[in-house]
Amino acid sequence: MKLLSTILIGLFALPRLSAEALPELAGHDFFYAGEAKTQDLYIVRKGEIVWSHHNPGSRGEISDAVLLSNGNVLYAHQYGITLMDAGKKVLWRYETPEGCETHTARPIGTERVVFLENGRKPRCVVVNVKTGKTEREFPLEVGNPQGVHGQFRHAELTTAGTLLVAHMDHGKVAEYDEHGKELWSVAFPGPWSASRLPDGNTLITATKLIREVDPAGKTVWECTPADLPGLDIRSFQISTRLPNGSTLINNWVNSWSESLDPDKVPEQAYEITPDKKVVWKLDAWKEPANLGPSTTIQLLDKPDAPEARHFGGFR
Repeated sequence: MKLLSTILIGLFALPRLSAEALPELAGHDFFYAGEAKTQDLYIVRKGEIVWSHHNPGSRGEISDAVLLSNGNVLYAHQYGITLMDAGKKVLWRYETPEGCETHTARPIGTERVVFLENGRKPRCVVVNVKTGKTEREFPLEVGNPQGVHGQFRHAELTTAGTLLVAHMDHGKVAEYDEHGKELWSVAFPGPWSASRLPDGNTLITATKLIREVDPAGKTVWECTPADLPGLDIRSFQISTRLPNGSTLINNWVNSWSESLDPDKVPEQAYEITPDKKVVWKLDAWKEPANLGPSTTIQLLDKPDAPEARHFGGFR
């Protein structure tokens, strides 16, 4: 009960930034970020932007971000990782070595972070953010050690205390224990992200394909742009299976390759049923609710503690 109280006090005490609820933001409470030319993060509740963070002079794109139950925000932004509190005070920061990139980071409790580092010697790292010390690291295989940018985008801790890694340039998703031993893998073309579902299946996302596979690697459900007629699907990145059985998917638009005309860009996210019917859309491209490109959406409809995961003996 003490943890739930902390969650509610920390998140509902955030100052409101928009003057009133906006229809385009209604339907879900969520934490939002995306790969874009600027680093922007948002918390939306009851159709209002209640918190935001902007770093317009930043170097690097946000590929992964998570809101912890105490209001802290952890996000990976290509050339570093930042942990800050709700007041935007930096609690810990990691800067990547020259020639390396960091696109994903996950909290382990409130004192540790596990992240992947793209590079000529790609690796998985566990850091104690209180002491700043690296407590574990192990190498990871990639398809092209020279092609740093395309190696990894997302990794996810499972409830079993393992790490699920999307090997984007290696054409597979693999599960590792805390020592780097591969426990499970499945071939998949260009995976951007993967998550383990409660029934043991794995939901994998690539730019034009979302697929659920069972432990044997057999496909049990999938979705492609062709399954969503009438929608302008540009690029999937992360998909999330919701408790009601629907799937939340983002629709990323590349702000480097095109002008983001608010009257022409497609919706940023969709909630679809198992039979691929759209039941919710996020279309927030115009002020005062311009959220920018969509990479990650963490629903906040119910209190949650994303940091309540372990990685082997790290808790």
